[in-house]
Amino acid sequence: MLNRKKKYNLILDSLQKLLESKKLQAISVSEIAQKAGIGKGSIYYYFPSKNAILDALIKRNYEKPLTTAKNLAAQTKIPPFTRMAMIFQACRSSSTEYLKSNKKSGAGASEKALLHQKYMGHLIREFKPVLADIIQQGINAGQIHFERPEVLAEIVLIVLTVKMDNTLVPSSHEEIEATIAGLVSLVEKGTDNPPGSLNFLMS
Repeated sequence: MLNRKKKYNLILDSLQKLLESKKLQAISVSEIAQKAGIGKGSIYYYFPSKNAILDALIKRNYEKPLTTAKNLAAQTKIPPFTRMAMIFQACRSSSTEYLKSNKKSGAGASEKALLHQKYMGHLIREFKPVLADIIQQGINAGQIHFERPEVLAEIVLIVLTVKMDNTLVPSSHEEIEATIAGLVSLVEKGTDNPPGSLNFLMS
């Protein structure tokens, strides 16, 4: 007998496997239940719809970097931008894995765009308050000079998320590096950090 957490994850795993060979639109809740080896009613106990299962799947893919981010937010002895770089690296690793699995899917262009939109929205929505908190800590310590930490967090996340995704605006490796370098330069100027001092954010 599966416990609740195992059954919950089994449903997510089943949708992820189905997405490797079928379009999202063609996948039914009944098919997800069949793949999971459980009754259709069991799925509705956990999720109100197929879209809710997809949202939960995307959320699970970013659970680890979000946990890392929240833990780093509490480690005030580490400089704020160093913590931000560590969070970006964790996000980049998760994004790479997520996009790698998505490339195998049978989804069409419009569905892939929907999946990308959902995962980018999740990243920005969940990580923004954590990054804003770290930036605020830097402001309080006199290490960052910027009046609106939420705005800075959102700007950085939007640029990095679009570039990590690399499907909305397909770019070469050199173009991505140039964009990130430009972002870092703007952040340096906007927060009164010396030129080149935040280059490690690009690693």
